[in-house]
Amino acid sequence: MTLSLWLSLLSACIVISFTPGAGAINTMSNSLRQGWGASIWGVLGQQIALLIHVVIVAAGVGLLVASSPLLFAIIRYAGAAYLVYLGIRMLLSKPEVASDGSSSGHKLTPWAMLNRGILVNLLNPKAIVFFLAFTPQFIRADQPLLAQYAIFIGTVVVVDILVMFFFFAGTARTFQRFTATYRGAKLLNILFGILFILVAALLLLIH
Repeated sequence: MTLSLWLSLLSACIVISFTPGAGAINTMSNSLRQGWGASIWGVLGQQIALLIHVVIVAAGVGLLVASSPLLFAIIRYAGAAYLVYLGIRMLLSKPEVASDGSSSGHKLTPWAMLNRGILVNLLNPKAIVFFLAFTPQFIRADQPLLAQYAIFIGTVVVVDILVMFFFFAGTARTFQRFTATYRGAKLLNILFGILFILVAALLLLIH
């Protein structure tokens, strides 16, 4: 991969990572409810899903998903349903109140955050179609493919980790003062619950 092509890839990855979506909402939610450091597990889960998407595209399965309305619809509705499920759980959840009156949300294990991160990004067929259109722009069939894919996915993952962890998770830390009380934590649960449901609606309505 030439330097100019890699710089184009880097620029595209930065723009894409800063675009708000289910992954960004999940990251901010984890940072607020579980802590900034712990939110890295959700971010890593999202990267595993990105790796799977690229492997699917590289293996040619992405063409099947893109060309099969039924398969696309099944994954699409499953993804939307999962986001609605997360949203409803957050809307109904009650922050735990400590003995000093402060609020601490329900704690998730690193494994639970990792799994949720994988599912949030994986159950999005538009991501497969996006990578199907995006990947060929930076891969040259007449050059060694393994090295190109390694550079491609390495750039995508590193940029997304930096943006998710240091920007979205870091930005969420500014709202920590709102979680100091039961009322503030409950309002944030409602906010993020609504955001998850809105993203699910967008997934279904935007073609």
